[in-house]
Amino acid sequence: MRRRDFIKSVSTAVALTAVPNIYPAVSTKEKIKPPRLKPGDTLGLISPGSYISEDELKESKNNLEKLGYNVFFTEKILSRYGYLAGTDEERADEVNSMFANKKINGIVCTRGGYGCARILPLLNYELIKNNPKVLIGYSDITALLNGIYSKTGLVTFHGPVGISSFNEFSVTYFDEMLVHPFKDLILISAKEENEIDENKVITIVSGKAVGELVGGNLSLVNSLIGTKYDFNGEGKIIFLEEIGEEPYRIDRMLTQLIQSGKFDKAAGIAMGVFKDCGPKEKDPSFSKSFSLLEVLFDRLANLNIPVIYGLSFGHIKNKFTLPIGIKAELDTINQTITLLENSVI
Repeated sequence: MRRRDFIKSVSTAVALTAVPNIYPAVSTKEKIKPPRLKPGDTLGLISPGSYISEDELKESKNNLEKLGYNVFFTEKILSRYGYLAGTDEERADEVNSMFANKKINGIVCTRGGYGCARILPLLNYELIKNNPKVLIGYSDITALLNGIYSKTGLVTFHGPVGISSFNEFSVTYFDEMLVHPFKDLILISAKEENEIDENKVITIVSGKAVGELVGGNLSLVNSLIGTKYDFNGEGKIIFLEEIGEEPYRIDRMLTQLIQSGKFDKAAGIAMGVFKDCGPKEKDPSFSKSFSLLEVLFDRLANLNIPVIYGLSFGHIKNKFTLPIGIKAELDTINQTITLLENSVI
């Protein structure tokens, strides 16, 4: 059977036989919502993971100023320590200082890369809890977002970084999430220009689920398993995205999540675009490799919870801003996420 036929037949079978499930939201800490952003607010730029160049700093500053914000950063933002943007202590101090600074209304990470997990033990969680602010980023920032939410209950945001393309789609959801929030906001994915299977929205298990959103980059979610910064998957809608990982590596990471029990009592799974995650043609075993979608169906189609792939988040131009800790409804039949409460106050 050809791959496309396999995917189509499995998708149809699952969609017809799955029973929609509605789960109650489960929260382990008192939820703290940060104040909403307003035009003219000051946003603090930080580089908690990999280092950035001066050009990338200018790009980040310009992107936020075009949206009507003032931008603040310190001289440490261009620090470099190997592949990191400064030592662990320097990067953690930047995070702590931005939360402590009363003139800063929100915090935007310039980029991801690697390094956020290293600074989690050095953050002042009591200070962060007492000075709630919007914190936004994605990719490696996943560790920072989930670590802070897990330790403080502060709602954090998986969304554009400073060097992202702030196009109309991304800005619209940024504003509707953080500036002009309203209940029952429906997130509808953009139609990607490249209509290969990996860019399409595909329902893997049909149904509806209600729960708090948690997650982020698949590799980083995996790296938090067994640490005190991990999230409890019970009653949660777990959202995942990835870039540059071959299907066997996606298989391995999903298998780890399954065997660690992360999905056992989850409400549903919402996946963004896994960019460049197909088998590599230079690999001698390329012709025999499972495709990305074959792996996703194989690992996730039998979990008996709603599962969808290809929503608008991840390493792509059109990005949702997704709030970690906010109650939402995942509808894999209509292929939407609906926020059931405001994410900011």
